[in-house]
Amino acid sequence: MAEEARGICVRDVKADAFISEYAEHLKNSDKFELPVWTDTIKTACFKELAPYGDDWYYIRAASIARKVYLRPGVGVGMLQKWYGGSYRRGARTEHFRKASAGIIRSVLIQLENMKVVEKLPNGGRRVTTVGQQDLDRIAGAVFEAGEDEDVGIDRSTMPAKVCSRYLNNKGRY
Repeated sequence: MAEEARGICVRDVKADAFISEYAEHLKNSDKFELPVWTDTIKTACFKELAPYGDDWYYIRAASIARKVYLRPGVGVGMLQKWYGGSYRRGARTEHFRKASAGIIRSVLIQLENMKVVEKLPNGGRRVTTVGQQDLDRIAGAVFEAGEDEDVGIDRSTMPAKVCSRYLNNKGRY
């Protein structure tokens, strides 16, 4: 029996490879704008400094888009918990603090304007069909680029048949 061709989705590629590629896509897109406050704001109250990189906002936006893709119905509060961390208070004990809601909300609003995500009636966000096609297209490009170097492929989510066939044919299906 012949094996069917399988589309590559965001789950099939490694997170860091996908996020860097989608961040580059957002940076080159004229629909996604960088706010004026990105060079002075901290990403959370437990951080001491603002991010060093110039395109940290695009990376955070790509990461948020991936999170919404993988977990439909996720909201600002859940993303705050995900991007939160330990607030180190010197000699006193550490406490968990959430990330900044304003950054997450502004990213989600821009992704809604791009028609990548949409609000759910009972709260939270999910990826639209147009957004899913866009994210899957970029994941496919990462997968194709990673076939040569083996960097963009996440074999833990592939079925055993597909993974063994991939390895036996030296990266070609």
